[in-house]
Amino acid sequence: MLSLYRRHRPRSFSEVVGQEHIVKTLRNAIELGKVHHAYLFVGSRGTGKTSVAKLLACALNAEGGPNADFDPAAPGSRSIMVGTSLDVVEMDAASNNSVDDIRELRENVALAPMGGSRRVYILDEAHMLTTQAWNAFLKTLEEPPPHVVFVLATTEAHKVPPTIIDRCHQFRFHRPSLRQVVGVVKRVAEQEGIQVPDAAVGMIARSATGSFRDALGTLEQLVTYGGNDIALDDVLEVLGVADASLVLDTTEALADHDPKAALLAVRRLADSGRDFERFMRDLTAHLRHLYEVQILGEVPESFSVTAEHTDRLTAQAERISRAELLRAIDLLASALAAVKEGSEPLIQLEVALLKATQPQADASLQALMFRIEQLESRLAGSVGGSQGEGAERPRQPSPPPQAAGVVATEASVASAARSAGPVAVAATAAAVAPEPEPEPASSTLSFERICELWPALCEAVRESNEMVAAVLLEARPSALEGERLTVVFAEGAAFMRKKAEANGELLRGAVRGFTGQSLSLGFELGGPVAAPAVLSEEELIERLKANLAAEEVFDDDEEHT
Repeated sequence: MLSLYRRHRPRSFSEVVGQEHIVKTLRNAIELGKVHHAYLFVGSRGTGKTSVAKLLACALNAEGGPNADFDPAAPGSRSIMVGTSLDVVEMDAASNNSVDDIRELRENVALAPMGGSRRVYILDEAHMLTTQAWNAFLKTLEEPPPHVVFVLATTEAHKVPPTIIDRCHQFRFHRPSLRQVVGVVKRVAEQEGIQVPDAAVGMIARSATGSFRDALGTLEQLVTYGGNDIALDDVLEVLGVADASLVLDTTEALADHDPKAALLAVRRLADSGRDFERFMRDLTAHLRHLYEVQILGEVPESFSVTAEHTDRLTAQAERISRAELLRAIDLLASALAAVKEGSEPLIQLEVALLKATQPQADASLQALMFRIEQLESRLAGSVGGSQGEGAERPRQPSPPPQAAGVVATEASVASAARSAGPVAVAATAAAVAPEPEPEPASSTLSFERICELWPALCEAVRESNEMVAAVLLEARPSALEGERLTVVFAEGAAFMRKKAEANGELLRGAVRGFTGQSLSLGFELGGPVAAPAVLSEEELIERLKANLAAEEVFDDDEEHT
């Protein structure tokens, strides 16, 4: 018996979901008689590459000539869809990737079609071909017989030689949206007589991460597990997804800054036997939804573990600040990255939650900036309160000019303070903030502030990836236009720019942690990049004294207290 995914493949171009741009182009090519001899289908697994290739073969071999609106019930179309047509050859390059396999293909392409007008060769996982096999295939691909069409499907286009790509029309298959995957799961469940609640459908779709095949494979697994009447608990059990109450309770611990409650939630998770990484992803998705509620003013329609708890979602969004949400999301993202590199999931989750609930116990630069921002907010709030009970308090108060300078200065010297020798800054320095001015200045992020923060931003990135931090230290900010920051590398540093682009999320997270603002990044090659000015230890101390009213504390003083 065929699997659900194979039974419910699209049987016509109109049934293809999420790839409208590709369907329209292929339809026009067929109707205008401009079908190319070679196509390269690129996209993540389960997005429909092989299905569309089969539909193309059906259209080219339709009764009466090529027709984009072919009859799916025709014998020729049915034989192509089930894989019995002699005019459509499917090859798996993962197991047929040698020179001999390609030589056999070259000998067969000369054969005329048996029943239709074209012979279509579908080469799946094309990137698995060896270099010698590609070289043997190149001549055939460049000058194939007029009755042959090649469709190369791959998930890793960068492994396909440029000489092959140049001879193909390339189509990129988009990863379907959550809503589109949900729609397909619901349609298949209805046609198969499977009863599944909406919340369970949402979990199935989210677990598929953009793959129709994985979503339908999970649905089939659930039917095998519990029959055609699927319960929400079945999905939680099979997928290892955390239940909604656990996600919500953990979020309550974050809102209450309660480390004990956070650790108890982790203990409950461990006792349930569910996957720690899955829980971290579910919690991250929930926190992102809370942020959307704060920005949009409404609960997002996207399905989530907590989709049925709209009231608690809204209440939690009102209790947690945006800065806290972003910081918690960054901490969980760092924990997931550490797990991928081999760290223990339980420990990483506990550390992330403890840092999120206790910013005062976190020595990282992001936590330092968060505490300073909280201090500024309290100072600005007290200024608003002193203006009288009837005065309207600003929704997002701006910090006083000197307080804003405290943020920039503290960030710029934080990395230098790591190696400041025996001198330490009193812990009470941040609390002794200058008196605010009557009219606070705008808190808009400036280019000058980004430049001042740059060394500390690179130091924050170093906590996650030392190589990326070293690369960023070779670059400098060159422009801030709106919400886009341009970073420039020296001429000839193309490799460093490419490395930075691939890891831009680390820098974006650091910027967000320091400033509370999300910036898009652009990396360019420019002229010589001057090194930043480095403060000496004496200059560092004087800067702290001037801007933070700090006091100098010596080791000898501590010994006599």
